[in-house]
Amino acid sequence: MNKTPFKVGFVALIGAPNAGKSTLLNHLLGQKISITSRRPQTTRHRILGIKTTDTSQVVYVDTPGMHLGGKKALNKYLNKTADASMLGVDVIVWVKDDMKWDDNDRSIIEKLKQAGTPVVLAINKIDKVNNKQSLLPFIQKISLEHAFKSIIPISALTGKQLDEFEGLLLDLLPAGDLMFPEDQITDSSERFMTTEIIREKLIRRLGQEIPHSVTISIDQFSVEEKITRIYAVIWVERDGQKNIVIGDKGAGLKEIGSQARVDLERMLDTKVYLNLWVKVKKNWSDSERDLGSLGYRGAE
Repeated sequence: MNKTPFKVGFVALIGAPNAGKSTLLNHLLGQKISITSRRPQTTRHRILGIKTTDTSQVVYVDTPGMHLGGKKALNKYLNKTADASMLGVDVIVWVKDDMKWDDNDRSIIEKLKQAGTPVVLAINKIDKVNNKQSLLPFIQKISLEHAFKSIIPISALTGKQLDEFEGLLLDLLPAGDLMFPEDQITDSSERFMTTEIIREKLIRRLGQEIPHSVTISIDQFSVEEKITRIYAVIWVERDGQKNIVIGDKGAGLKEIGSQARVDLERMLDTKVYLNLWVKVKKNWSDSERDLGSLGYRGAE
């Protein structure tokens, strides 16, 4: 009897901002690797999520949302990172969360054609589609735009059709050997994950505009026997934003720190002392030099 070959490969998750790529990754892995929020452009870096089973090792690549417009250095960095994540992968999953067709979709299609990689279109958030009968005409229409290997409606939030979705991916992946240790779930460092957890709490607390003007850096990450001490800086672009982050009598900053510490203690499996400072670096999001110094790899 022939033994089923062990499948191994890289799968890039691409799509517009807020399409649900990070939620999808976290659900597939069964734990949180990518931060999520209702704000567009929450994901700013390429993040690997590794899922290993008895029959496969799939390395998912979560990417920033692809978007048109936005001339700041940060916007260019996000698009450049998303584009680069499609190189050298075995399968591309286009996560699309609506049944519209616009210039951003046309731009994504052009990039998919240039990549020449097998593409699965995942129509996400079907739990929110009231008229399910509208799905089939849309699938028929969009199937004319590209030679997709498969088109599948899913819900990253509820897990609907994700088993079928994973099966489609495995059919497209090559046989091979483990690329990562079977207990490894990401290649991101604890310092990087710490900045992401703090930024998630900020994004979820703040209004519509400020999250794009916020980034995090780590001044000190000290692992001791019974506690990890973390000193981090929240960077904003204007003094008014600093006041909003800190809040009345420091209440906002205290709440952000408290929420982040809960997640950090869970991730690091130890007590955490977290010290947060808020500083102003004017127009950091439009400076390639500042982006590079703040950990945006390859931005300079």
